Amino acid sequence: MGRDQERDAVHVTRWGPGEAGDAPRVLLVHGTLSWGTDSFREQRPLADRFRLELMDRRGFGRSPDIARSDYERDAEDIADALGSGAHLVAHSYGAAGAMIAAARRPGAVRSLTLIEPSTLRVAGERPAVAAALARIREAFGERRAPMSPEEFLRHSTEEYGLPLPELTPGMLRATASAMGERPAWDADIPLAALGRAGWPKLVVNGTWESAHPGYRAFSGEALMACGAFVAERIGARHVRVPGCDHSPHRDRPGAVNRLLAGLWSGRSEHGTPAGAPAGTGPGGT
Repeated sequence: MGRDQERDAVHVTRWGPGEAGDAPRVLLVHGTLSWGTDSFREQRPLADRFRLELMDRRGFGRSPDIARSDYERDAEDIADALGSGAHLVAHSYGAAGAMIAAARRPGAVRSLTLIEPSTLRVAGERPAVAAALARIREAFGERRAPMSPEEFLRHSTEEYGLPLPELTPGMLRATASAMGERPAWDADIPLAALGRAGWPKLVVNGTWESAHPGYRAFSGEALMACGAFVAERIGARHVRVPGCDHSPHRDRPGAVNRLLAGLWSGRSEHGTPAGAPAGTGPGGT
């Protein structure tokens, strides 16, 4: 694959009102093992009131291939896709690129929502995160026999009691891209710059109580601690949504959609200080 292909524009799916009118514009960025319309399918009802733009990261969905998926390259694409301004939402791996892009183009961000951000390194001072980073680095540093995308997907789901997704061409492509991603858990994120930004910020985590014990122990505890840390450092409201783990926007869409709609409409309690009780408001604990 040539570099020219990597420079092609990423694909964006648009739901909701057209360019005319004053409906707020929202850019949504998916995590790994997914793509825009797959990750955010439960947010489609919000398109009645908002212009949703679902970006496919390179190597996923309908965007061009890339030699190696990279959050820094994602950040360039997100910064471009923000255009003259939009609310920004990102899940998991997508949060790394979104935070970097938001710090680079703060004037183009209307609000920032991070769902289960997986940027663990920035919260490495928290014991649960430090322990998880050691486990993850060791696991990914081990020499293993080459896997096919199907084998990788089975290994990464069945081991933790997760359902195996349908092995569609789109899912297998997403898996192949995920297998070679630059690790987001080691991303260097400009938290101080995000903290200085004046727009509303929201961090959403699941509570993970219903997750497979191995899944929660391997990454869930660390992701919850990371979300709390990031929220504190950037001055965001932190909401924990019960009854779900790494994808609260899919597991509890009603609760998360109420949070998002309130934030984008200016009705949320986005000014809640980071030190206030977490989980206040719709969907919180």
